[in-house]
Amino acid sequence: MENNTEVTEFILLGLTNAPELQVPLFIVFTLIYFISAVGNLGIIILILIDSRLQSPMYFFLSNLSLVDFCYSTAVTPKVISGLLIGDKVISYNACAAQMFFFVAFATVENFLLASMAYDRYAAVCKPLHYTTTMTTGVCARLAIGSYIYSFLNASVHIRDTFSLSFCMSNVIHHFFCDIPAVMALSCSDRHISEMILVFVASFNIFFALLVILISYLFIFVTILRMHSAEGYQKALSTCVSHLTTVSIFYGTVIFMYSQPGSSHPMDSDKVASVFYAMIIPMLNPLVYSLRNKEVKTAFTKVVEKAKLSLGFTF
Repeated sequence: MENNTEVTEFILLGLTNAPELQVPLFIVFTLIYFISAVGNLGIIILILIDSRLQSPMYFFLSNLSLVDFCYSTAVTPKVISGLLIGDKVISYNACAAQMFFFVAFATVENFLLASMAYDRYAAVCKPLHYTTTMTTGVCARLAIGSYIYSFLNASVHIRDTFSLSFCMSNVIHHFFCDIPAVMALSCSDRHISEMILVFVASFNIFFALLVILISYLFIFVTILRMHSAEGYQKALSTCVSHLTTVSIFYGTVIFMYSQPGSSHPMDSDKVASVFYAMIIPMLNPLVYSLRNKEVKTAFTKVVEKAKLSLGFTF
């Protein structure tokens, strides 16, 4: 790490330098983060307090909400403060920390989505064995394994990125410390580091996608064999929210990390990064709350209790 003493801080260029866009972007991103925080924390609270939501699917959903909140929080507040007061400077250590937590929690989400796909496979294809297949121990091991691997994965990327020498520019052409954007500043030979990034990220993405695709292949085959229209609709409805989340998440992530950082324009990275760093964490709780009857019922129950308590108060 002694090679990195040349740079003690970085400057984040942000999304745009246009003065007339600073206030509108500040308002939009603040609103997005507020909805994301309230939505994700709200789902976690609902799942914790409602006994009907104590099942493997909602266990994974609560973890997904926690992860969405965490990796959104790693990025968005710094972006908002930059737009509000124009502070675009981030220290060397703060940049490394932001990168670590963003990569770690985004990777956890990747594997949680795969675990949720396996859970849906067990529920639809093996309903009679579901309780013995998706036990508390199995769910806990899948979740804990996702966290452990993802934090180790983030540690490797941070060590690999910040072992490079930064002796030219300290201006990051991005709105947060994303790995390709920081690597682009290095005056070291970063070819091996970029190849490691692409290989590991591709492995993580395509391994999880393989689990998801195989799970849904069996799910769709099972659904097509159903003779009951009610069973068909019920099985399909349990998968729609998860499929929507998977499509949004992997569509942007594959675009970002399936190619070396030096081979595609940074402006397109910024647009994709806004989508998966800020918008996806906001969309996930909306997708699951709007399309899930049990979540809507639990929310209605909480609201009614709140009204009753307020009524007694006043």
